[in-house]
Amino acid sequence: MDTTLSATGAGRARRVPARTRVYESLREQLLTTATDPFHRYTEENVAEQFGVSRTPVRDALARLEVDGLLIKRDGALFRYTPTLTEFTELYELRVVLETRGLERAIDDPTVRHDTAMLEAEQALWQERAEAQIAPDPGFVMADEGFHLALLGSAGNSELTSALERVNRRIRPVRMHDYLTQDRVDATIREHLEIFEAVLSGRLREARDRLRKHVGQSQSIVEARAARAMQLSNMAP
Repeated sequence: MDTTLSATGAGRARRVPARTRVYESLREQLLTTATDPFHRYTEENVAEQFGVSRTPVRDALARLEVDGLLIKRDGALFRYTPTLTEFTELYELRVVLETRGLERAIDDPTVRHDTAMLEAEQALWQERAEAQIAPDPGFVMADEGFHLALLGSAGNSELTSALERVNRRIRPVRMHDYLTQDRVDATIREHLEIFEAVLSGRLREARDRLRKHVGQSQSIVEARAARAMQLSNMAP
């Protein structure tokens, strides 16, 4: 069986099955990098990339297909990218889920946000504001952390799990949002404004700011994604 050695915290080494290594490496690529949506993932080319046999690759590709990160099309596997229609529908669901976290507390005064969770996440975003983060498609992962923390602090784990599933599906397209400095700066500023509103008890204001924040992101991503698709179609 193909394996690779991985060091443990105690200085020992453990054998990691090749199927796990291939799965985790490909999953990281699919989630955090703007990989070519037209790249064909086959047992042959992935086995060559990782220097393993086809058996562990077959297992890894099957898991990634179940995860929804790869999709079978024309007899081959490709990175899943939602259509613009799917993206719009998923964003609509995203807004419902995220605003519901705040509306629960607006509707029921006994619902309290976890202030420790919010303040910890707020501190991270304050550090990012001071660090002047550069544009990076991978910034989407940090952005997801904000939205999950905000929703999770409202106390409904099922809402948070549903948002995680939506995030996985829209992530490949949402990376288009963080290609310019103005969008990174605006995101950080708006996050801090939302934190301030929630922590000071201005929940209706926070909900309205959140809805506007997500809506602006949707408009920008849709425009940039459509432009990228147009350029791809024009390429020789």
